[in-house]
Parts: sequence; structure tokens; C-alpha cells
Amino acid sequence: MNGTSKFFIGVDVSKPYFDATLITVVNHTKQGLVTARFDNTTEGIKGFDKWLSRNKVLLADTLLVIENTGIYHRLLWSYCTAKQLPLHIGNAAHIKWSFGIARGKNDKIDSLRLCNYAFKEADTLKATAPLDPVLLQLKDLMTARGKLLSQMNSTKTYLKELKNVSDKAVIEILQKAHKQAIDGMAASFKLLEKAIKKLVQDSEAIQKNYDLLITVPGIGHLTAVYIICCTNNFAGKINGKQLACYAGVVPFEHSSGISIKGRNKVHPMANKELKKMLHLCALTAIQHSPEFKGYYERKKAEGKNGMSVLNAIRNKIVLRAVAVVNNQRKYVPNYQKAA
Repeated sequence: MNGTSKFFIGVDVSKPYFDATLITVVNHTKQGLVTARFDNTTEGIKGFDKWLSRNKVLLADTLLVIENTGIYHRLLWSYCTAKQLPLHIGNAAHIKWSFGIARGKNDKIDSLRLCNYAFKEADTLKATAPLDPVLLQLKDLMTARGKLLSQMNSTKTYLKELKNVSDKAVIEILQKAHKQAIDGMAASFKLLEKAIKKLVQDSEAIQKNYDLLITVPGIGHLTAVYIICCTNNFAGKINGKQLACYAGVVPFEHSSGISIKGRNKVHPMANKELKKMLHLCALTAIQHSPEFKGYYERKKAEGKNGMSVLNAIRNKIVLRAVAVVNNQRKYVPNYQKAA
């Protein structure tokens, strides 16, 4: 963001309401703070709009910062998209650590801290891409699919484990009692799968990137859709290293002077679901891709740890996934390039 902005707003969002703090900068001098609380509803958003008007906020010269709350900030995101108000949705942990040592906490104080964060970091913060209703639908469907699959597998595992410790008559009763529920979840699961495929097919932008992603060895339907959801269909123009860090497949050095000499290892902060998907992608790639299979066997022959080699392949898959989308070209294996 450029340095011409004169209004900085920090908003702490919760399920029932959100607190907003405004800093106005006139001639490079900060004015007094203005705070207010609004219901996190459509009516509350209207009140927030009137509050901005009363304080003579110029939306084009404003930066609004919120933390990613999952679903509770969607109304505010939709408002900013409609009004073309620059909005930065930040990682909660990253913003919290930027505060340094902080004592005390409530919603009003959090909005004030977010406001100061917006003022201090305005030159480096990037505006989040406008809200895409289709992508939100896709994310909700993928989330529902994951929860439904987890419930279905949990129920099946529970019944399977009881077979070894319970009476056969009781097992039959439990299986009959759960059969309708399992069949219903299976039917709902198929319905969600169908809806996900239809959403991808109906969106030209999503379908285009989806077709590019599945050309990368190991990446299948679900992983391609999940990556599109995580990156907002690559609207932020991220690079491969950023997505790899987000997925937790980049090893970092851990050393300090002569007292700490740890080995390089991945950081626990990651999108665990994406990391799990990439692990399955890597296993598939070393079985069916000559390029990755040769790399895996070569590194194993050199004495490398198998999991370290798999993590390197996960990293390579991510880098290739971002490359094909950013270049808008299908993936071509290295051995074909050489030929």
C-alpha cells in the first residue's frame, strides 16, 4: 500500500459483534482515536457504513485490517468488496507476535492494536483479493465434505472395533441402528462431490487453473480443488515458497552460535490438511512418475532418510503447482524437456 492513506481502521471480529478503531492522519500527524461497536449482522454493517460517513472517512484513502476468523468476518469482507475499501485479512498469530509483549486483552484493545498495526505496516501490507462468492461456496462444500467423511469413518471404525469385544447380538443391533445413518451420510457425501465438480466446471477461472494443477504428477482432483480454495484461486499472485511454507513442507535451519546446532526441520505451524494431501501426492508421484521415482531412488541410494526425501518431493510438487498456474502452461516432465 502507498503512503498516501490517511485513514487506518482496525476491526476485531467475533461472532455476535465487531469492534472498530479509527486513526485519522492529517499532515502526517495522528488525530484522536475513535472507537465503536457494531452487531455482526447486515444491520450492523449498515451502522458501520454510517459511522464511516460521520467521521468523513474517504474509502479510497483507507486501510482496514482484520484477523482471519474463518467465517465471522465474511459480512465485513463482502462490504469492503462492494465499497472497494482496501482490506487486509491477516494471519492472527503473525499479527499477535507483532505486538510484542502485550498485557491485558479485550475486544476494544484488540481493535486498537490492529489499528496501530495498520498504521505502522501500511507500506508493506497487501490488500486481500475481493470476496469471490463462488470460491466461498467451494470452500464451504470442501469443509462439509471433510467433516462428513470424518464422521462416516469414525462411525465405521467404532463398529469395527466393537466386533472383537462385544456380543454378536449387540453388534447386529448396533449395525442395524447405524446402517441408515451411514447410508445417509454416504448419499450426502456423493451429493457434495457432485456439487463440488459442478462448481469447478461452471467457473471458467477455476476450471482453467484446475486443469493446469492436475497436470502436475501426484496432484489429483481433491488436492487441486483444495489448493485453489487455500490460495483464493491464486488471486494474490503467491509464489511457490510462500505456498510451501503455508503447507509446512519447507525445512528451516535451527542454530545459534556454537551452543545450538539443530538439524534443519519443518515448522509445526502449517495447514495440516494440505500437508496430508501433499504427502499422499508424493507417494503417488514416486509410484507413477518416472521423474519423481528416479529422484526418490537416487536420494535413498545416497543414504537420505525416506521421510526427508518424501518431504523434498512434497516441496517440489508445490513449486510445480504454483509454476504451472503463474505461467499458465501445463506441466512438462524434465525428461520430456531433455528429449
